Amino acid sequence: MGEGIRPYTRKLEQEFTNLINSLDLSDVQKQYLSSRWLEQVLWMESRANASQSRYYVLRLVAIVGGVLVPALLGMRGIEALHWLAVGVSLVVAICVAVEEFFHYGERWRYYRRMVELLKGEGWRFFQLSGPYREFKSHGEALPTFAAQVEDIIQRDVEAYMTQVMKEKGEQSAGSAAPPAGDQEVKLIQTTE
Repeated sequence: MGEGIRPYTRKLEQEFTNLINSLDLSDVQKQYLSSRWLEQVLWMESRANASQSRYYVLRLVAIVGGVLVPALLGMRGIEALHWLAVGVSLVVAICVAVEEFFHYGERWRYYRRMVELLKGEGWRFFQLSGPYREFKSHGEALPTFAAQVEDIIQRDVEAYMTQVMKEKGEQSAGSAAPPAGDQEVKLIQTTE
């Protein structure tokens, strides 16, 4: 993985890599686990962490700024405090607008849920528990695991596409033509 990885993500990558390498699997099977499952886990983990950090920063600035503005406006007689209050108000408005536009809080919760689904599925596979308890080896269980991982990833893609279509529909709701998203959804449904 690239630079800027948090220590937990680096530790997670190392632990799962060691675990994958310890399994009695072919190189191709280990490659699947590393390239498809582990890469998804690490990518979603990093997206969840980045979204959480951005959400917290924006919310914290908005909360603290929202508390400061009335206090600054309550101090009469100092012209600079008035302009400081205006500046803080603008920063608060920008932070709220950026969060509203990017939905970092929603993204954080979504990515966290997805990465925990993938990690949970991985742990059940590694321990041969849950849907994998009937298998005698990881090699036998891998096709079922791969199908589960692909199902989780497919649901992720479908949820993303649904959200994109919804946002496109909301953007064009004021126009006379049907939203582009509705047309794309019909196209997707007819091809399945």
